[in-house]
Amino acid sequence: MPSRTGFPDHFLWGVATSAYQIEGSPLADGASPSIWHRFSHTPGATHGGDTGDVACDHYRRYREDVALMRDLGIPAYRFSLSWGRLLRDGRGPANPPGLDFYSRLIDLLLAAGIRPMVTLCHWDLPAALDDLGGWRHRDSIDWFADYAELAFRAYGDRVDLWATFNEPWMMSDAGYLKGLHAPGHRDPGEAVRAAHHLLCAHGAAVERFRAGPGGAIGLVVNLEPKHPATDAAADAAAAARAGAYMNRHYLDPLFLGHYPEELPAMFGDAWPRWEIEDFARIRQPIDFLGVNYYSRGIVRDDPASPPARARSILPEHAPRTAMGWEIHPDGLREILEWVKARYGDLPLYVTENGAAFDDPPAGLGGPIEDAPRVEYLRDHLSATRTALANGVDVRGYFAWSLLDNFEWQYGYAKRFGLVHVDFTTQRRTPKRSALFYRDVIRSHGGAIGPNPAAGTVSGSGPHSRGACAP
Repeated sequence: MPSRTGFPDHFLWGVATSAYQIEGSPLADGASPSIWHRFSHTPGATHGGDTGDVACDHYRRYREDVALMRDLGIPAYRFSLSWGRLLRDGRGPANPPGLDFYSRLIDLLLAAGIRPMVTLCHWDLPAALDDLGGWRHRDSIDWFADYAELAFRAYGDRVDLWATFNEPWMMSDAGYLKGLHAPGHRDPGEAVRAAHHLLCAHGAAVERFRAGPGGAIGLVVNLEPKHPATDAAADAAAAARAGAYMNRHYLDPLFLGHYPEELPAMFGDAWPRWEIEDFARIRQPIDFLGVNYYSRGIVRDDPASPPARARSILPEHAPRTAMGWEIHPDGLREILEWVKARYGDLPLYVTENGAAFDDPPAGLGGPIEDAPRVEYLRDHLSATRTALANGVDVRGYFAWSLLDNFEWQYGYAKRFGLVHVDFTTQRRTPKRSALFYRDVIRSHGGAIGPNPAAGTVSGSGPHSRGACAP
């Protein structure tokens, strides 16, 4: 039942991280390198040549980080496993030291009263498997299912919330189409095959999960409302294509059993004929969907921007983060309501939401004052509460991120953390946003501010401008 603050009694508050972004020690204790280890060591691939070799040194400092979460009153922690820590070279015999690391972490979390949510793959495919074709290769479906089964056996007695992948769209688009992320390829045919194999691998892992000790499993996707930049028909069509490519590319197969009809025309000869049996596997029932939200997309028609022939623009004078992303809290409400309207009343978690800002440096005492991040969190939590009031089954919210970390191609230049990390000394300093979030959790959402009347729908609904594509 909803409480007076607007959040159900069972609502789960948490923070999120990922393995390569915080752990460091990527080759320690028998672990094998990932595609991100290889990519970050490629000259010119990341800001300043930064790598995740040390990151937040969480592999050695995990006890300190669990204590930090305990002191902040964090009830749940979403983190990912490093595939190459559990299986040397991604296949074959298990790596006992790697298995033991996550076992110790999970036990420590549970002892601190923190519920673990485990993501099996947050972009860091073992490099040895990439040498065999990576996600381009159909065998990747079985590679991932075998790895997932190992993790379920090792930790399923203590972990009851699992996600297969984090943001498969980013893995395909940035990694195989645009070359901005590992493995750094630029090939439309590779991108669509990788996307399809990721979906099939997700389904195969869900099949293995159902034979295990129980719990809940889902997929985490990044979604954006797509709004046309003008009332022109060409921009409306571009927004629909952009929505099909980013939002429906993964969710339509997952819930409807087919790809959006726009995709074959977008990819042309690069679009293969799929095996019909694959869609039954992809449609394996899941227990929840994780939604990562950072901004919306304002879209113009642009034939020079494949594959959707659409280009996102930033509205003039729009508030923005240090990443250059528009701050648009109502987009979170909009996308959550769109998921329900299109795919049904399924349980949702906001599995990532947060912002990079140019924080002041850490001082000698007191929290770091990051008022813009506090405002960002407050406004997006309020948008989540509005979605709840409008009937969306949102089960929890995970702030991104617990720590400043290695931010992929941006290296250490962008800080998303609730907790500041001095990457020279590894000193952790909570920011004002961490204390605000602590108060939100203690008050079960009361610290966000007044709870508007249930059922109030804000002005720009999910279908008001064809936002997320029909």
